Amino acid sequence: PPLGRDRGFGGVAHPGTAPLTQSLLPAGAPVVAELRCQCLQTLQGIHFKNIQSVKVTPPGPHCAQTEVIAQLKSGQEACLNPAAPMVKKIIDKMLNKET
Repeated sequence: PPLGRDRGFGGVAHPGTAPLTQSLLPAGAPVVAELRCQCLQTLQGIHFKNIQSVKVTPPGPHCAQTEVIAQLKSGQEACLNPAAPMVKKIIDKMLNKET
């Protein structure tokens, strides 16, 4: 299982909530797959050589905090603490690597 990621409830809706359907959204509105934070726990850092890519998701209606999810070369995903100094360095390295 991914490190620190919410595995959800196996597709079972929360009691008392209706599932979101296309009909509830205005025409052309994007359908958001996850309406909650994906990272429940974060790591303070991970060795740069183990990281394949990094996805930074800014705060939004799905989650009030910035989320940093690293795709590891092993195939696993790991949630990283965006405020940790080591994670900030990783993000900078990954951004510089792509340019």
